[in-house]
Amino acid sequence: MPIYLYWGDDEFAIARAVAALRQQVLDPTWESFNYDKLSAEQPDAMLQSFNQAMTPPFGTGGRLVWLMNTTLVQRCSEELLAELERTLPAIPDTSTLLLTAETKPDGRLKSTKLLQKHAEIREFSLIPPWKTELLVKQVRQVAQELGVKLTADSVELLTEAVGSDTRQLYSELEKLRLYAGDAQSPLEIPAVSALVTTSSQTSLQLVEAVRQGKTADALALLADLLARNEAPTAIVATLISQFRQKLWVKLMIEAGERDDREIAQAAEVSNPKRIYFLRQEVKPLRLSHLQQALPLLLELDYGLKGGAGADPMETLQVKMIELCCLFQP
Repeated sequence: MPIYLYWGDDEFAIARAVAALRQQVLDPTWESFNYDKLSAEQPDAMLQSFNQAMTPPFGTGGRLVWLMNTTLVQRCSEELLAELERTLPAIPDTSTLLLTAETKPDGRLKSTKLLQKHAEIREFSLIPPWKTELLVKQVRQVAQELGVKLTADSVELLTEAVGSDTRQLYSELEKLRLYAGDAQSPLEIPAVSALVTTSSQTSLQLVEAVRQGKTADALALLADLLARNEAPTAIVATLISQFRQKLWVKLMIEAGERDDREIAQAAEVSNPKRIYFLRQEVKPLRLSHLQQALPLLLELDYGLKGGAGADPMETLQVKMIELCCLFQP
């Protein structure tokens, strides 16, 4: 009775995992008979998915039943819980039941505890933009998976370019894999920078414009990013990541820390050699201004994700002006 619960906000990673599960469970010849995909918003979707999972597959291969966006791990009526308790242990080995949810399961619920007992639970959450070491690790893992050899500097560049966007990461690495062909030597920075989409690089230029208090440049770069359909939340994620990094470096320097490795560890900078350049960047900045900037960005991020009130572009423009005013000489 294979049962899986995939949860998290990384839709692309979940989609890849679902595709791999389909390939593992289903016989392509009989897939149209043995594959059911139901949305939790459909009436009686839960009961339908249970009934389908209990049905033996037609022909060869197994049966896969996918219930999307389930709320079972957030709330569950007594009636559904009773059905869950009856069904999960009885699902035949020839069927696979897959549940997906965007939010973290509530460990206090009886339904969650039941799934913890009977299901394999996997998390697919986007890595926060400030956890640069995890982002670098993800780039290395996917590059190894796809057979793309990169130098350490190229890994850093690609990490900055794609951030936590796993869809773009796979896309860029597929592009680099085709470019490299059968070459045995790792790809250097010139090749990577020439091929990788530079939207995040433009976001980094926006960071620099804000850091220097150049309001007109910041607004122009922001307009360019939005015109290229860059998600407002992705722009803000880059800003949060970079200003959090600068804040930690400034804090450590003013605390008297001189070891670049210690500063790199605190700021979650994977390559300690970058600390030299970050020292130069934060030297003219006031600690108090960096401390004010981060709450502004977190407030902006919360507002954009909550969808409250004003137009996202207007909200971004107002906050960019506020941030630039902080850092003006």
